[in-house]
Amino acid sequence: MPKIQYEKWRPAPDVMIDVRRAEALCRQYAADGYDLTLRQLYYQFVANDWISNNLKSYKRLGEIVNRARLAGLIDWYHLVDRTRNLLGTSHWRRPGSVINSAAAGYRLDKWADQPVRVEIWVEKEALAGVVGRVAQQTDLDYFSCRGYVSQSEQWRAGRRLAGYIENRQRVVVLHLGDHDPSGIDMPRDITDRLRPFIAQDYANDRGGINGEPVDDIDEVFEDIAAGLGCDPDEVFEVRRIALNIDQVRQYSPPPNPAKLTDSRANGYVARHGYDSWELDALPPDVLAAIITGHIDGLRDDELYADVEAREARDRELLSTAAGRWDDIVRYLDNNPDD
Repeated sequence: MPKIQYEKWRPAPDVMIDVRRAEALCRQYAADGYDLTLRQLYYQFVANDWISNNLKSYKRLGEIVNRARLAGLIDWYHLVDRTRNLLGTSHWRRPGSVINSAAAGYRLDKWADQPVRVEIWVEKEALAGVVGRVAQQTDLDYFSCRGYVSQSEQWRAGRRLAGYIENRQRVVVLHLGDHDPSGIDMPRDITDRLRPFIAQDYANDRGGINGEPVDDIDEVFEDIAAGLGCDPDEVFEVRRIALNIDQVRQYSPPPNPAKLTDSRANGYVARHGYDSWELDALPPDVLAAIITGHIDGLRDDELYADVEAREARDRELLSTAAGRWDDIVRYLDNNPDD
């Protein structure tokens, strides 16, 4: 992991304390497989009572971290910007390398035959790294909402989720967002906007309920529930799993003032007071444990393990083929019509 010095810098003693704290926190999370955004690092400083929770402290820490990285005091890989990434095309040195890559990336859909199809949606793109790591480990799709979900993405989600339901699966969306007026409201918004898309797409595949166009969404979900043997409200659920008030009390993340200009502020303040809390303030391992705990309660472990075993056998076969690529080429050269 590189610490590369690009410029000389001799920080003052009090600044050096913060540099060492930042480096230690980053190293601790890197050992557990996590990288951090600057905002996540900042909240760890606030949670440890090393700095105040305000914009001035955030900017100061950002300046210190920036200079420390340039001075070779903090590993460049430990902090990431999840909003700006280079995209491109993969390349290989020889055909056998493609098969090796395919073997490493080969996956069977371990949720295809599960009774419940799960997706993870997170309000903030900055936390996509934490969510993505859990999603990869559990073979789940995840989505960075970036606030309220656009109409285009809601429609695409409706088509996708209707397909899962068509496959006789109930659908649960695990949602993570800030504990503030908008963050609390987002699961409601997702539910209200997705239900019509799911109902119409599901009904259209059957020519409409009783051959007629859909005019009653509840009727469609009752029809689906009867086929799945569940209650209508279990067909499609958006489950807010973080940040909830019980988690605020348990983990004591630093508070921020609630945004009173938000149109939902009055209802929020009446229920929770004038403080709000950001999802970023929870340590990555805590977020991961929250997500995993909900996934474990929804997954049939025996079905999942069976698919894992088939996947491992298939991957081993691909790796064997990659290792014997020259033999495969010779065979094809000698048997051009096969």
